[in-house]
This record gives sequence, C-alpha cells and structure tokens, in this order.
Amino acid sequence: MSSISVWMPPGAKSIIRKLKMHGFDAYIVGGCVRDGLLHLTPHDWDICTNARPVEVLKCFSENRVIETGLKHGTVTIVQDDGQYEVTTFRIDGTYSDNRHPDKVTFTSELNEDLSRRDFTMNAMAYGPDGLVDPFGGVNDLQDGVIRCVGNPDDRFAEDALRILRAMRFASTYGFHIADDTANAIHRNKDRLNNIAAERIQSELCKMLVGRGVLNVLLEFSDVMAAIIPELGPCIGFDQNNKYHEYTVYDHIAHTVANYRGPDISIKMALLLHDIGKPMCYTEDHNGGHFHGHAVPGREIAETVMNRLRFDNKTKSEVLELVLYHDAVIEPKAKVVKRWLNKVGENRFEQLLKIRMADILAHAKGTQQSRIDRCMALESILVDVLQEEQCFSMKDLAIGGAEVMMLGIPQGKLVGETLNYVLDMVINGDIPNEAGAEIDAAKKYLAEQRHG
Repeated sequence: MSSISVWMPPGAKSIIRKLKMHGFDAYIVGGCVRDGLLHLTPHDWDICTNARPVEVLKCFSENRVIETGLKHGTVTIVQDDGQYEVTTFRIDGTYSDNRHPDKVTFTSELNEDLSRRDFTMNAMAYGPDGLVDPFGGVNDLQDGVIRCVGNPDDRFAEDALRILRAMRFASTYGFHIADDTANAIHRNKDRLNNIAAERIQSELCKMLVGRGVLNVLLEFSDVMAAIIPELGPCIGFDQNNKYHEYTVYDHIAHTVANYRGPDISIKMALLLHDIGKPMCYTEDHNGGHFHGHAVPGREIAETVMNRLRFDNKTKSEVLELVLYHDAVIEPKAKVVKRWLNKVGENRFEQLLKIRMADILAHAKGTQQSRIDRCMALESILVDVLQEEQCFSMKDLAIGGAEVMMLGIPQGKLVGETLNYVLDMVINGDIPNEAGAEIDAAKKYLAEQRHG
C-alpha cells in the first residue's frame, strides 16, 4: 500500500464504504486512478471488489442497480452523482477472438485482477488504505512510459485493440512506448484485422487529436498501414521536389501534427489528403510532380472512410476537404465569396486550417509566400463575414418571389436568374440592392427570350 492520495467522488466513496461495511474489499481501479494521479478529470469511475455479483446486488438491494454484465462480474450502481460500474476481481480465460475473454474466473485476490489489465498505468487500484501498484504504474506515469503488464505479446494476443490503445495513450499524454511493448506492437499489428472497424475508428480519432501524435505516426507507420493499407505506398515515397523535405507519409504525419484543434474532420482529411500522390507521380527536369492527386485521393479517402464506418457528416466533410485541399484560391474578395458560395463558411474555414497545416510541413525556405497567401485569405474571409457581404442566394436583396413577379413561372429559370444576379453582385458589377438586382434580372430574362 502507498501513501499517495487520489481524490474520488462521493458516489464512489459511498459504494466502497458500503461494501467494506459488509466485509468486502473494494477499490476504484484503472483509468480513473491513472487520471487522478495525472491531475486530470476521469470520464468514468470503475470499482473492483472481491464481492461476487450476487453479493453486490444484495448489498445494494435498496439502490437502483443495472445488471450490466453479470457473466463478466459487472453491475452498475446508480448514485446521485452518476453511474458506477462495480466488477468482481477476476481472471480472464483465453481470447479466441483477440478481443473478449471466452470466460472469466472470479478471484479473491486484487493483484490477480490487476495482472490481467493492459498497461501498468491502468493496473493500479485505490481504496481506503491507499494505492495498490504491483506493476510500477506510478513510476511509469512519472517517467511518461506506456508499458504492458507482463508479457506484451500475451496482452496483445488477448486483445489486439490494445495495440491502438497504446498508441492512443502515447499520443494523448505525450508519452513514449517502452521498447518491449513497442516491439510487440510491430510484431502483432496484423491482429488488428480481427478488430471491428468501429473500435479502430474510435481509437484512431482519439489518437489523432493527441499532442504526441507526430512521434506515434512516425514510429508506427507500419501499424497505420495495417489499419489503412492505402497509406502503405506513401511510406518511404520520396517526393523529389524542392517544396518537400519529407517523404509522402512523413509529410502527412507532420501535417496532422501541425493542426492542434479538436476537429476530427480536419484531422482525418490531413491524414488522407495526399494518399493519392503515389499513383499520380510524374517526373521532369524540375523534379517530381503529383498533378491532380486530389481526385484519386478523394476516391481512396471514400473507401477508407466507408471501411472505418465513419458517419455520413464526417465522411462528407473529409471527402470535400481532400478534394479541394490543393485547389488554387486567389486572395481576392470575389474569389473568396465564390468559394463560400461553393462550399459554405464552415468548410472554407476548415480548408484554410488544412492549408496552413499543409504549408507548415513543406520544406523550410519555401513556406513564407504560401503562408502569406493563406493569411491573406483568412483576412478576406473575416472581412466578408464581419461586413455580412453577399456570397449566397439567401444574402440577396431579392428572392424567387420578386423574380416570378417579372412574369416568370416557378421553375428552373427562377434559380438561373438568381444565380446570374448573385454572380453580378459577387463580381461587384452591381450593389446588393433590390432595384439594381431587379434590373439585372430583367436584363438576364430579356437575353434568354431573345437568345
């Protein structure tokens, strides 16, 4: 037992106290202990005990209890401040599916329960008598190390998702993965083929937004290619171009790390934005080129997003961002307004973030003019939005009703007329005023009648 103190919420204290009153041992365990030691707010509070599920149910017969997973020894107790999973100390059997134990055996020994867990930092428990840390989790937390409990090959054979969890934790906390654990990750990467796509997607997204994502992506490129095989050709692919000092894959890794926001659509778009490059490579006296790589890149990205079961909204955003990430956008107000009309305000803002992350991963000495161009686009965008300048039909001073009052029945021609008027306003040919727009509409309709 250790004298280290870990805060726990009233609901957890109450559950542990009641179990102790009935003669059982009980502790908070796993991630909540880890996060408490890191002075972070835990998302979940898990409790372990030597009480069997039926005994837990008996102790809390007056509480609202959810029989979450009695087969695996887990019940959920509802307290005023939240829900708490209470699980009996257990030993896991074989994992024939590389994900779930075929059966579990209950045990009365806390250390046996902790020994089945994935990483030392997750194999700690805390109770009334202090911290229980049989595998050196505190030292690994202090040293910033992700290390498997026991033999890492065994841990990954039990549950292959732990491979991505290790990478995710390393990225989230900025830790490094111990050599024996890292070597086992490389050896066992193909076990990820047995893991459901939704699980892989979840871990991948959490990993991509972590502060240590660059080192993880660079060190475990083979694992990334195992879950996204289309990244394989990018690894080691020399761009042979004065604007690039990195291979295609390393450039991708740096762009992902350069964007530090939480938008997963931007992160995934950066991960996939140059995935079409290897199939578009050409070479001349000026070096290597990747003309038009965004088009096949979008197609490949769609395959990846579908396979990883992303929701339709995220997929749509990512595909559009991949398609337009390399488009030429002149820093002029009318050009910006046309793009706002084309993709919308949110997508255009995402696109500029992708542009900047991409530029910052180019070769040193080639960035400044592109940075200046991107910042100019941002400045124009701010002006357009703050001044509420017209860039879409809904911003026009007139609408379909006014056009139909000119003798045009409802139909395709109404929309074509409004598009013409909008184009005139964006170009600066006429002001966004009803009179001028009606005159422009009349002119357009006259041309259509006589054209």
